[in-house]
Amino acid sequence: MDSLQAVCRKATKDDVDVLFDLIQGYAEKGIMLPRTRYMLEYSINSFIVAEVGDQVVGCGSLTKLGDNLIEIRSLGMSDGYKGLGIGSKLVDGLLAAAREQGITKVMALTYEVAFFLRNGFTVVDKEIFPEKVWTDCVNCPKQNACDEIAVLKVLE
Repeated sequence: MDSLQAVCRKATKDDVDVLFDLIQGYAEKGIMLPRTRYMLEYSINSFIVAEVGDQVVGCGSLTKLGDNLIEIRSLGMSDGYKGLGIGSKLVDGLLAAAREQGITKVMALTYEVAFFLRNGFTVVDKEIFPEKVWTDCVNCPKQNACDEIAVLKVLE
């Protein structure tokens, strides 16, 4: 199986339960913020999914943080599908969506630094993103002891 069999598409309301289960699996490990089904329904237009056959195996979303800054969040893969290039396909789709919105700075907070470096991001100081700090970090249980690494890609 390789990434050529994966197809990325915009998420629909029919994907909410699968997205919830996928994100919840990461949230239970403490490596992704949880999302309620309501939050997912409300923000479904910001998500893309990766499918292999008719099975959703990965997801990611974009959240606008400023006039020229957008965040990749909720990027995850089902067990058994990591390391096949599908995550990179998702990132490519999210970067294309950022370009469509005319946004040139794309950031993420991650534990998977090597993955983002392979996809053209660089490690930066997370304090350069006050928009993120005031939008989400104020509500995070790890707020005062954040161990995620900030990465940034500036689009051409």
